[in-house]
Parts: sequence; structure tokens; C-alpha cells
Amino acid sequence: MAGFQVFNRTTGDHFTCQEGQSVLKAMEQLGMKCVPVGCRGGGCGFCKIRVLEGDFECGKMSKVHAPPEAVEKGEVLACRIYPRTDLTIECVPLPEAALAKQTTTKPLR
Repeated sequence: MAGFQVFNRTTGDHFTCQEGQSVLKAMEQLGMKCVPVGCRGGGCGFCKIRVLEGDFECGKMSKVHAPPEAVEKGEVLACRIYPRTDLTIECVPLPEAALAKQTTTKPLR
């Protein structure tokens, strides 16, 4: 099975992503924590990255978190992209409101 090298410009790390494997799955298998992980299905937007170089195939992603104009600029969800070539990526920080929502717990009654 062919693998593609993914270079993470944010952290300086690089890793191999197997053909047909999502970038997020490859990161998780290696214990890398570049992006927060949410639903793993393209709906929550937590694992947003920017692809700076390389070609990839997109799976279905929420248009709220990855609208077509953002995808054209390489802003995609790591859980739903599959490399076709070696990639250079960078992590996109979540807005503070999304981070707060992720860590907020329900008040005790």
C-alpha cells in the first residue's frame, strides 16, 4: 500500500498517511495532537487544517465549517481528506467560542 508524506508546518512534524486513510486517522495513530478531535465525521469542524501544498480528495464535510470557498483555499477538515500526493499542512486554530463550547460542562443542580 502506497503512503504519502504529510509535513505539518505548524509543529515541524511529518508523518505517513496511507492511501485511502484520512489525515486525522494517520495523526491519531501516531499520537500526534495537531488539532482537536470531535466527531470524526466532518460535522463539528474541530479538526480544521489548511493544506498549503499537495493534492487530496475530500469526503463529505459540513458546509458550515468547510464552505466551498474555504475548501478551494485548502481549508478543510482533517477527518475528511485523503492525500493523493505528499502534503504540507498547517493547523487552523479554533475560535475561542468553539474552544469554550468544547470544554464547558453542565452546571450541577
